[in-house]
Amino acid sequence: MTNDEPFVDLRKYDQSWFDRGRPSWYILLWWFVQAIAFPLTPQPLNILRCALLRLFGARIGKGVLIRPTARFTYPWKVTIGNYSWIGDNVVLYSLDQIRIGEHCVISQKSYLCTGSHDIQDPAFGLKTAIITIDNGAWVAADCFVGPGVQIGANAVIGARSSVFTNMPSGQVCWGSPCRPKTVRIKLDPSTNP
Repeated sequence: MTNDEPFVDLRKYDQSWFDRGRPSWYILLWWFVQAIAFPLTPQPLNILRCALLRLFGARIGKGVLIRPTARFTYPWKVTIGNYSWIGDNVVLYSLDQIRIGEHCVISQKSYLCTGSHDIQDPAFGLKTAIITIDNGAWVAADCFVGPGVQIGANAVIGARSSVFTNMPSGQVCWGSPCRPKTVRIKLDPSTNP
């Protein structure tokens, strides 16, 4: 360990300006419900998990599938469109809005993170930004999606990618950092055997 002077003074950290969107007691109630109800609901009781999320302010479309191990920091800041899937151990760290379109797949162990810190601020100030995932996009297993990112319609984000910038519609993208690699082709279902 070196004796270099730290660039930050965490004693000065202050997030008193940050609006979590609900009072503290409500947030604690949600965290308790999520810790107990979600993991204890059997796989087929998806309807119950969606109902709980709606009860706590999430906007959940019809036909949405959410696995019991998915985690939502503040559900009232989450919108999920019709027929989308949220996989096992997905974390929606919703300090800011997370908007997921219709027919999207967020695969297991992916982490959608709307918060970060200002590394130039000696007080390590909190920063948040919206994440948007447009219709038909697939975020494959174990991806990280950072604050302020928009993933375009029908884009595919390859497994274990780290997405720090917007990804275009209709592209297959992967890597760390994630980059568009090829066009996603829409197959005509009538031509499949």
